[in-house]
Amino acid sequence: MSSRAVCREASHAGSWYTASGPQLNAQLDSWLAQAQPTGRPARAIIAPHAGYTYCGSCAAHAYKQVDPSITRRVFILGPSHHAPLSRCALSTADIYRTPLYDLPIDQKIYGELWKTGMFERMTIQIDEDEHSIEMHLPYTAKTMESQKDELTIVPVLVGALSDSKEQMYGELFSKYLADPLNLFVISSDFCHWGQRFRFTHYDESQGEIYRSIQHLDKMGMDIIEQLDAVSFNNYLKKYHNTICGRHPIGVLLNAVTELRKSGMNMAFSFLNYAQSSQCKNWDDSSVSYAAGTLMVH
Repeated sequence: MSSRAVCREASHAGSWYTASGPQLNAQLDSWLAQAQPTGRPARAIIAPHAGYTYCGSCAAHAYKQVDPSITRRVFILGPSHHAPLSRCALSTADIYRTPLYDLPIDQKIYGELWKTGMFERMTIQIDEDEHSIEMHLPYTAKTMESQKDELTIVPVLVGALSDSKEQMYGELFSKYLADPLNLFVISSDFCHWGQRFRFTHYDESQGEIYRSIQHLDKMGMDIIEQLDAVSFNNYLKKYHNTICGRHPIGVLLNAVTELRKSGMNMAFSFLNYAQSSQCKNWDDSSVSYAAGTLMVH
């Protein structure tokens, strides 16, 4: 490793998840042990990015589908929570640190993406402030540990994209999604419900508030399972569900749409759904989490 390599520190270790490598390793092991493999390797997964006490067990259901004997490169598409961004951005770092081991950025792929003129650079400050990519690094390192000497990552910060930009980035990433050596990790939580999130949609016909939230999330999840980018955008415009990774999900759905044109057969399944708490009155709040996998047949 060059002494000039720029490292992104594991800035959320010690708060959002443990900074202890052995402790983190044991936690990830126990969560993964409780998840079932589907028998087909994932080409892409959707998984949450909250603190591990909230969503670590849910995320395991997606990461259980990763096959390290096939995967060599992991694209991580995370939404920008803090930095205003209307496009996608690439990191200025060379290496992403984790309490398990360091993950090198794939500079060849970064070079290809940069040449398109479609990407901005995020400062190391923006990079380290953002949690949506970092929360997937320990799980990526854990599931890929048998291939860690060959593994590279491609972190992409996804801005507030218009429908047409989601389509444009989907077309761009489709050629990488077509390659079985690549895994795409789509970072997203689902409904953020409560007055602190300024979102209090409630369908009384569903019963308790938390059941209404689940019904709203499942509507969106069903559309994602249909791999229908247009319907997903229509659903968001109609219900305004606070799915923070809606743009990374939109990019994935558009990439799938592009590949289906050339006859690629893909299927998406959600494997787990959870809520941080069960909302029963207007003072409550919760965040929903879902884990799913995209398989190529």
